[in-house]
Amino acid sequence: MLVVMKAHASETEVRDVCERIQKLGYRAHAIPGAQRTAIGITGNQGEVEIGTLEEMSGVAEVIRVSKPYKLVSRDVKDTNTIIRFPNSDATIGGNEIAVMAGPCGVESRDQAFAVAERVTRAGAKFFRGGAYKPRTSPYAFQGLGVQGLKILAEIRDQFGLLIVTEAVDHETLDYVEQYADIIQIGARNMQNFSLLKRAGRANKPVLLKRGMSATLEELLMAAEYIMSEGNYNVILCERGVRTFADHTRNTLDLSIVPAVQRLSHLPIIVDPSHGTGKRNKVTPLSRAAIAVGASGLIIEVHCNPDEALSDGLQSLYPEQFDQLMGEIRQIAAVLGREVPGPITGVLPNVVAGTVATTANPR
Repeated sequence: MLVVMKAHASETEVRDVCERIQKLGYRAHAIPGAQRTAIGITGNQGEVEIGTLEEMSGVAEVIRVSKPYKLVSRDVKDTNTIIRFPNSDATIGGNEIAVMAGPCGVESRDQAFAVAERVTRAGAKFFRGGAYKPRTSPYAFQGLGVQGLKILAEIRDQFGLLIVTEAVDHETLDYVEQYADIIQIGARNMQNFSLLKRAGRANKPVLLKRGMSATLEELLMAAEYIMSEGNYNVILCERGVRTFADHTRNTLDLSIVPAVQRLSHLPIIVDPSHGTGKRNKVTPLSRAAIAVGASGLIIEVHCNPDEALSDGLQSLYPEQFDQLMGEIRQIAAVLGREVPGPITGVLPNVVAGTVATTANPR
């Protein structure tokens, strides 16, 4: 069920409708749009009595939402969601293409800082790096944990990059929420509904990766779990699905990008590193992702990928990432979009000859 407010409905009128919905025993989700505010109703097991809502001041109409996902749907919000961040001009879902880059895992301070400097100079505004690594083998590198999160926080302080890192369970999500700017829910956890609900109560945006065999509707329903708890800052991510193909690690399904954009107001980015698993395919699939309309990219970059503790075969060398950024700028320009330009000289957030020694979570 969806309550559509009039174009000039006041904050008081919106609040009154939300309170009435809550008194009826349901949950109200007010989502402002460019022209109107829509209030989604969740928690109802059947039909909602709409008579009292239709008569309230400021209400334009009450409509039934036939899709199983409600808050994710364009029925609730017809304009694209744009994710914004405090004290940063970076956005996800707007005209500027968001580029997230960094190593698969944070292996050491020196390794992470070296990559951070290179991706910052190339124009990336987001740094991705795993402090917790869910691995197929229990004997593989599992990440540095809180130590890795502290290194990521130092990188934010030193380079001004926004931090994207994965939470693998409730305990690690508590830590990631403290240190990161975006909480990543990985493909293996896309249908970990308890974890999704916890992410929905977090005060940071959530990057939700598509499961390895998930359909479009299953991805959107997973996002609905997060939004139903009150966190409306959700970023979807296509990272490839498992098929019979053996020439790549996964099959990168770029057709899901326009499909999501037709059904949902949420931004969707593409991960061509996990989507292909092969370094020589990352750049061409990145170009294709921008051409098809993705809101951004998440790319693995490593200064010594042959020695990487995880996913070295799909990690770009910094020089390759520089070239990639130049190529997607050209494609973005054709589409009337933008990619941040490279930085030469002294980096604006770095004091020459110094490094941060402490980092405060935020």
